[in-house]
Amino acid sequence: MNWITQLFLTALILNLLIEAWLNIKNQFHIRQHRDQVPDEFSEVVTLEAHQKAADYSRAKLQLGRMGLFYDAAILAFMTIGGGFQDIYNLWLNTSLEPIWRDVGFLLSTLWFLSLLHLPFSLISTFKIEADFGFNKTTPAKFVSDMVKQWALMLALGLPLVWVILSIMNNYFEQAWWLYTWIVWMVFQLVIMWAYPKWIAPIFNKFTPLEDEAMKTRINNLLERTGFESNGIFVMDGSSRSGHGNAYFTGFGKNKRIVFFDTLLEKLTPEEVEAVLAHELGHFKHGHIKQRLIESTVLSLAGLALLGWLAQLPEFYIGLGLSTQTPAAALLLFMTAVPVLFFFLGPVSAIKSRKHEFEADAFAAEHVGSKYLVSALLKMYRDNASTLTPDPSYSAYHDSHPPAKIRIDHLNSLPSNAQEVSLEVK
Repeated sequence: MNWITQLFLTALILNLLIEAWLNIKNQFHIRQHRDQVPDEFSEVVTLEAHQKAADYSRAKLQLGRMGLFYDAAILAFMTIGGGFQDIYNLWLNTSLEPIWRDVGFLLSTLWFLSLLHLPFSLISTFKIEADFGFNKTTPAKFVSDMVKQWALMLALGLPLVWVILSIMNNYFEQAWWLYTWIVWMVFQLVIMWAYPKWIAPIFNKFTPLEDEAMKTRINNLLERTGFESNGIFVMDGSSRSGHGNAYFTGFGKNKRIVFFDTLLEKLTPEEVEAVLAHELGHFKHGHIKQRLIESTVLSLAGLALLGWLAQLPEFYIGLGLSTQTPAAALLLFMTAVPVLFFFLGPVSAIKSRKHEFEADAFAAEHVGSKYLVSALLKMYRDNASTLTPDPSYSAYHDSHPPAKIRIDHLNSLPSNAQEVSLEVK
């Protein structure tokens, strides 16, 4: 065991212990509060709905806990157990040119890893989601989506991997990581631009919003806030799930506003406007740009780190690969190296929760907090989101503030505090 192996195993075990402890702690906390609706939500959420949310959350936590140990075992086996090397040896027996052999090795390994996680997707979709009345996906649609994802990965991944490996092979002793970073950034921007019009419709149907009154309300909000979009669309989310949501996608003049049809069915026009105002708040506060800049900087730093690690023989040997090729370095960077930086997750969650508070304040300023509160309460209830997460688990994981803290924050906003009501019909 060299220092790379020791560092990797230490990080893997530490991450596993922390995640398992938080998972169990959250499950017990939710169970302890299962039989009583928190006072501040008692007029909105029935005991039956509260218990459903508790049971749904605990079922997901149990599956997630199994996944923690499963993922750790798979990663340990594929790295120091020699699994990656065994797959590479199979490709060495082909007559392909080295560059195409390495492309095949990288893509087939990632595909194999996705297959290993398939049982958890099946259990989540057809057991947990179905048991709690959320799953609308048929087995045929599940398989169709999976095949589409694989085809998309091949269509986009094959040329990208070929370009990156070509750069690494030709400039391995130089600043290949800088050239790779430029290619990766261009690729990400192209995908962000193309996603709304060309990629998302592969999986879902998007139709322009037809409700003229709703459209007028939304356009007025966009005009008041100085926001431009390339259309307001409704997505057939109900074809796969009973959960509701809304989001923005794209960038520049290719931005789209998307509402799940399930969301529009459950919220009033005023509540839909409030949810949209919250999303607009993310753009007006520059959260999307901040995340893009952070991703750009972290990508550059990560590739620079890989540029150093790729020159060290112990990097490959310590993670179970006797083959010291650019493809091997790239695979380890994508699968094993992230384990060393698991502590960045909570940091990201803290910043995300801060952004949510800022977006809520923006919505309250422009449409009032009353309807955002009622919309959130309906979404918590209808999506079976637990109202009583363990504080430690929530602080470590959740990108959104817990329900009580978020509602209390909206209630405290001075401009609209007098308007807030927890009454939901």
